[in-house]
Amino acid sequence: MRKQQNIALIFAVLGSVVVAAIWYFYKDSYTFQDPWVFWLLLLIPVMGIYDWTSAGKRHPKIFLSSYSLFDKSKTSSVLVRLPFLLRSAGIALLIFALARPQSQLSWQDVTTEGIDIIIAMDVSVSMLARDFEPDRLVSSKLVAENFIKARPNDRIGLVVYEGESFTQCPLTTDHKVLIDLLREIKPGMVEGGTAIGMGLATSVNRLRESEAKSKVVILLTDGDNNAGSISPTTAAEIAREYGVRVYTVGVGSRGKALSPVGIYPDGRYRFEYTDVRIDEDALKEIADMTGGKYFRATDGDALNTIYQEIDRLEKTKISVTEHSRHAEKFFWFAVIGGCLVFSEFFFRSLILQTLP
Repeated sequence: MRKQQNIALIFAVLGSVVVAAIWYFYKDSYTFQDPWVFWLLLLIPVMGIYDWTSAGKRHPKIFLSSYSLFDKSKTSSVLVRLPFLLRSAGIALLIFALARPQSQLSWQDVTTEGIDIIIAMDVSVSMLARDFEPDRLVSSKLVAENFIKARPNDRIGLVVYEGESFTQCPLTTDHKVLIDLLREIKPGMVEGGTAIGMGLATSVNRLRESEAKSKVVILLTDGDNNAGSISPTTAAEIAREYGVRVYTVGVGSRGKALSPVGIYPDGRYRFEYTDVRIDEDALKEIADMTGGKYFRATDGDALNTIYQEIDRLEKTKISVTEHSRHAEKFFWFAVIGGCLVFSEFFFRSLILQTLP
């Protein structure tokens, strides 16, 4: 008697686990037209409790001094509980079918006014200064990457400059490729120096034929213009002519910073504390001439705040129309559930009758 009750309890627990597993794996795969039907799943543990408490009561009791001769019936005592598991799984699937699971096919029509953005980044050796953590360049790359990820609907490109400038990535909506190329930039990619005017001019050239409603350059540097054939003022005039708005960012703490001043024979940079010099007047002039804004970033947190401010100022206007279509998915739940309930009847009525 006690053994039969324990077996019934085990199968009741297994039945509940099966129901929970079905719910867990399918709740996110479908939407349900009648989710209230799932309350009926509570019937399964109730059935298990009833089966447990009534085990042995439905059959005559025979008291024996020993049942060692009936060891072969152990298998039968287990199999006799199998119909409950079949019935529980079948009912669970039928309840899922009654809840009308549906797959949803959806798509969106997205219309944007469009903003094209070029990030022009100074990659001169001075960007390795350690007043940012771990240095100015790495910090600038990380913040720019987060900015790119936050604007999935805009075309964004990347221009890098030292003594010369070049396009690391043209305008693109493939931001994964853009971020990969951003991560690769480092000092020494071109001739040394800081050609702010050249960096801005190359950026404007990339935006020159853009048909976007808003064209923006984010120009980042930690020094003053000391190279290149185009002055920052001339580049700003070209930007204004093409309707390009320029946000300028001066990167560097105030006072002195641990900066690279030479290279050891093994290729490592030699660092000393040097004065931080940023031509803020030139950067402010560029921003004023083009309708942009100048920012000063003295640490990584300030730089992150600046990009957030630019993100707020340059928000893309999006109009989204959603479409969806539902497809009924109850059929196989109903078929398999019905088969399990029928197999429970078949197993109980035919197979169990032949067991010793």
